[in-house]
Amino acid sequence: MNPVQLKPFDFAAAVARAGLSAPASQPKAVEAGNFGDAMKVALQSVSQQQSKAQALQRELQLDNPTVSLEETMVAMQKSQIGFQAVLQVRNRLVSAYSDIMNMQV
Repeated sequence: MNPVQLKPFDFAAAVARAGLSAPASQPKAVEAGNFGDAMKVALQSVSQQQSKAQALQRELQLDNPTVSLEETMVAMQKSQIGFQAVLQVRNRLVSAYSDIMNMQV
């Protein structure tokens, strides 16, 4: 049987491709093999995007002339896509955990 070789996941590159920004409080690079830290950075990034979108929505509702509808809609979509990505990762983790727990030893 061939052993499975897993390559380390480059989370920083995935975040850059998704157009999300890593939080300033966390380093952009995550150690290879440290999935917990990668998820923490991803959740903080999504939370930051959602906060930004909410702030832009609030400013748009208050008729701030420096905030455009287009900018607000793009921020909302970025936060929604980031949230959906994190949700899919969570769902896959739960599914993998269930599969492992149902294996016979």
